[in-house]
Amino acid sequence: MYLGLDLGTSGLRGLLVSAEGMVVGDAAAEYSVQYPKDGWSEQDPQSWIDACRDVMSRLRHKYSKEYKSIKGIGISGHMHGATCLDKAGNVIRPCILWNDTRAAKEAAELDSMPDFRGLSGNIVFPGFTAPKLMWMARHEPNNFARVSIVLLPKDYLVYWLTGQLVTDMSDAAGTSWLEVGERRWSDVLTKESGMRRDQLPDLVEGTDVVGTLRSVVASEFSLNNDVAVVAGAADNAASACGIGAFAEGQGFVSLGTSGVLLAAKDSYAPEPASAVHTFCHAVPSKWYQMGVILSATDSLNWLSNTLGRQTTELVEQLPDRAFGPASTLFLPYLSGERTPHNDAAVRGAFIGLSKAVDSEILCQSVIEGVTFALRDCLEALKSTGTRLPSLIAIGGGSRSSFWLDTLANTLGIPVHLPAKGDFGAALGAARLAIAGVSRAPLSEVMMPPTIQKTYEPDPRLAPLYDETYQKYTKSYQALKELM
Repeated sequence: MYLGLDLGTSGLRGLLVSAEGMVVGDAAAEYSVQYPKDGWSEQDPQSWIDACRDVMSRLRHKYSKEYKSIKGIGISGHMHGATCLDKAGNVIRPCILWNDTRAAKEAAELDSMPDFRGLSGNIVFPGFTAPKLMWMARHEPNNFARVSIVLLPKDYLVYWLTGQLVTDMSDAAGTSWLEVGERRWSDVLTKESGMRRDQLPDLVEGTDVVGTLRSVVASEFSLNNDVAVVAGAADNAASACGIGAFAEGQGFVSLGTSGVLLAAKDSYAPEPASAVHTFCHAVPSKWYQMGVILSATDSLNWLSNTLGRQTTELVEQLPDRAFGPASTLFLPYLSGERTPHNDAAVRGAFIGLSKAVDSEILCQSVIEGVTFALRDCLEALKSTGTRLPSLIAIGGGSRSSFWLDTLANTLGIPVHLPAKGDFGAALGAARLAIAGVSRAPLSEVMMPPTIQKTYEPDPRLAPLYDETYQKYTKSYQALKELM
């Protein structure tokens, strides 16, 4: 058996997978995010350890026979988070998360330096790791002076499990310290952001075995201490492993807390000005590009909390098929935006509210606004030369037929829903463990899923969504002028 652990923003999920790739069982544990100030987003790394203990305990009791035969563990996790440790390996402060925008000024300064886009292949976004450390140096100098090593969130879990200080290429690519095309740390970028090379972990590929469980951890988990741990991957790269997206033209749309539109790439072809991310894939000699929006299902969660109703209740008001755009337009910039605007300060809005607008229309508008933002990502990807004939939909939002039909009509390409099963980051992490420990060919381990249903653009509706999308694209600048 192999175990995939997915360290998400709101919880940790563990997925037991057989050597043949069949999902046997799963368990999950939740934790919270802290928002000390507007634009800040933090998490206590100890909550990840506690969640891991909880998940392992649940798996051990529910799937005792399969659990005992775990041979390898792979880990995926949310990107960009700054987890800072001192010389003794102690956490210095709460992890600054991917959706934290406090370092917008520092990001802009680094981005203005030609080396950063040229070597990293990306805009320096406020959520990336490098500007966060620059912010710490200015605003928390005592904490910054104690920094011995900076780890990404999943890598802190790997460190706790194995004692090894490493990161994989896909996660390192989101720091602004990596030369993404060369797959190596940049002495230039680390120095220009005020860091030292020895403050960064060793670089490995996602399938590389980095070590085995520490004896104390193996004993606590009732596992053999020869259980191997592979480096794993950033959540989106792991999700690509989960649905078998490696070749040019393969991709997915993820409707999670954030929204992602990802395209696999056979070569390194950055276009930073488009605000598209160009990152290393989780496997050697592969890359991927993606557009990212900061509030996808998070926008629905906000609406749910504001109206005092369950998200599922709101979504279930809508029919299974799209029927044309709502009269109300929603701009989903609740936490700023990445692709294509790179704007940490912009905030969301409803346009066209009237007395006739009820919770159903608001829910439809939120789904459509997020979908229009994903269309922005698709257009940005197209500007780099990327072509996607179709997409596989994953994430919590993919449970909504209305949303998937809206996506197909708005993006203008077929959207595939996988047959019932697990095809996200946890499966991808398990697949990386299988490939790393067994050394089986990637083509055999990371197969694409069986498709349950395909949503095709409706020639009668697609022009209507395109017309509304054009209004949406003009709304950003109008909103900016009012703020």
